[in-house]
Amino acid sequence: MFRMNIDAAYNSALDYLYSFVDYSLKHSSELAKADFNLDRMRALMVELGSPETKYPVIHVAGTKGKGSVSALCASGLQAAGYKVGLYTSPHLLDYTERIRINNQPILHKELVDLVEQIKPAVAKVPKLTTFEITTAIGFLAFVQQKVDAAVIEVGLGGRLDATNVVTPRVSVITSLSYDHMAVLGNTLALIAGEKAGIIKPNVPVVSAPQKDEALQVLERVATERNAPFTLVGKDITYKPLEHSLDGQTLIIALSEAQRSRSAIVEHPSTSFPNGRSAQGESLIFKLPLLGLHQIENTAIAYTALKTSGLEISDADIQKGFSEVKWPARFEVARRTPPVVFDSAHNQDSFEKLTRTLEDYFPGKKVYLIFGASEDKNIPGMFAEIAPKLKLLLVTKANHPRALEPEKIQELARQAGVQNEAAVPVEAALARALEMSEKDGSIVLSAGSMFVTAEVMAAWNKLQDTSLRGA
Repeated sequence: MFRMNIDAAYNSALDYLYSFVDYSLKHSSELAKADFNLDRMRALMVELGSPETKYPVIHVAGTKGKGSVSALCASGLQAAGYKVGLYTSPHLLDYTERIRINNQPILHKELVDLVEQIKPAVAKVPKLTTFEITTAIGFLAFVQQKVDAAVIEVGLGGRLDATNVVTPRVSVITSLSYDHMAVLGNTLALIAGEKAGIIKPNVPVVSAPQKDEALQVLERVATERNAPFTLVGKDITYKPLEHSLDGQTLIIALSEAQRSRSAIVEHPSTSFPNGRSAQGESLIFKLPLLGLHQIENTAIAYTALKTSGLEISDADIQKGFSEVKWPARFEVARRTPPVVFDSAHNQDSFEKLTRTLEDYFPGKKVYLIFGASEDKNIPGMFAEIAPKLKLLLVTKANHPRALEPEKIQELARQAGVQNEAAVPVEAALARALEMSEKDGSIVLSAGSMFVTAEVMAAWNKLQDTSLRGA
């Protein structure tokens, strides 16, 4: 009975949150007209006693990689003995995944209690959005759980994002590319300007390697705000060593300043003595996340942690990175025939996905379970993945922004991509698995986090059914 009461209360709490404006469910035309500003969020923070000021923060923005970098930073801090809050979005399978303590989502009952606590404050601030309220709940949860530090991922953009009320120890900007252009602008310079909005006066900035157009904007804003700027790939260099389906290793070369700060200590999981290169100037990391792009993300996360001023050793970071968990990022759920869950949803990430497929499954073709939001560059995604495709299975997630399969199929036809519709998502997975069993091709889900979440849920259900039948 108690379980039923918790479930009912949890669903009621979600109904409350979704009763506000939720821009993640809006079409791009409405998103472009959205009234984004930080005044509401600042007022809500004051009502709640400014919870976002009670612990040190690492703040992470970017187009791609920001979730992985956030997860890596949180895992490194946890390995160092910190109690760590991690705030990310969107969720895959359960709303509470957005608010984690030591990588565990808060309990349903805890979300219910937090919603009840926040209601009086919310009532005093007109026109709040679902994301703003959820962000405030995350900040409040971290105070109540007495975290030692928090890693906060930006939701959309940066400058006007609800998370941008924090003053972090370090501002991190991951790889920038074209996405959410109706809101952020249709040039890399405009997008970079929005992301650079998280840069605070005198707070260090760590940036991924960027195209010149974006980099010039980031460096200019950092200079204007007297924010020390570290460019990964230039100031900190890195390269991959080995990779397999069990994980990958990389080497990060330290600058002179960092070598003087860093105690390079033993890391038994590497084949290098004392976890360092033969030159003694570099650190070796083992990583369970797959794909060359995760090498870059690891270098960014390492630099962010060392720049944050938080006490953390290289050995702690090595341990934390080796244990990181971040689902639906080239997640290989089965090796033979391969089943892969991925979150790629723009052209740049599809380019990285295609390269990763060839790295780990050379020569293998793909049955791609694909759906997308109506504001995405679908032809661009098709252009990248087309050489690997055996068949495109067009489906539709149960989400208001999901594009109708017929429209995606028309774009596929224009791109010369062989396709068929398979709705709902469960039917698409069943069809892909059926064909894969016959020829060993890869079953891959990508194009929309919402589609991949539903594919994962359907896959988990199949595994549970199989186990019960065994």
